[in-house]
Amino acid sequence: MSVTVLLFASYADAFGSPSVSLEIAPGATVADVLAACRQHPGGDRLPAAPMVAVNQRYAAVSTPVHAGDEVALIPPVAGG
Repeated sequence: MSVTVLLFASYADAFGSPSVSLEIAPGATVADVLAACRQHPGGDRLPAAPMVAVNQRYAAVSTPVHAGDEVALIPPVAGG
């Protein structure tokens, strides 16, 4: 099944793109998506536990992912 991974700021820089399309197995979770992302060039720059959203809702690594879902990897931000 196919999911779209949205990448922002430093993550987009690391991957060289604002998004990637991944093929993952049915029954996959956010953890599986992260593992697949780490296999792409630049994926080694992801932190151990990045903030993730699935279909615009924050998600845990155990959250199921379905075909057509949009998974966003959100880098840390600071403000002042």
